[in-house]
Amino acid sequence: MPGTRGTKRPVSVLVVIHDPDLNILLLERAAHPGYWQSVTGSQEGNETLAATAMREVAEETGIDCAPLDLRDWHLSNRFEIFAEWRDRYPVGVTHNTEHVFSLCIPAGSPVTTAPAEHRNWRWQPWREAAAACFSWTNRDAILMLGLANVVYE
Repeated sequence: MPGTRGTKRPVSVLVVIHDPDLNILLLERAAHPGYWQSVTGSQEGNETLAATAMREVAEETGIDCAPLDLRDWHLSNRFEIFAEWRDRYPVGVTHNTEHVFSLCIPAGSPVTTAPAEHRNWRWQPWREAAAACFSWTNRDAILMLGLANVVYE
C-alpha cells in the first residue's frame, strides 16, 4: 500500500566473526553485489542484544553460538540509514544505533549463508577484510579487533 512504512526497530547488532588467526568472515549482500560485510541485523521484539546477535549469526551463517561465546564490546555506533532502506522503518526514523559484538570460531568452521540475504562468503585477513567492507562501522570494528590483538601479542 502506498505510504505504508515498516515497523523495523532502528536498533541492530554487528557481529565480527573471526578465527584465532584474525581471519574475518565476510558476507556479500545478495541485493548489492560487491557489498561485503560482517553479520548484521535488527533487534526484534523483547530480544536482548546478545539474543539478537546469536539469532543473526545462526540465520546468516548457520553457526550456532551461546551467549558466552559472544564478546560484547559495549560499543555502539549511530549512523544514517540509507534512503533506499528507510521504508522498512516507521515514518521519521532516519538513524540506526548498532551494537558491536565479536565471535571467535575455529578456523575452517562450516558456513551456510541465507541465499535471500547473501550471495557469497569468504575469509580474509583482518586488514584486507576491513578494506573490503562498505560500512564504516564494520571497517572500524575490524580494525579495532586487529589492532587490539597486535598490541597484546
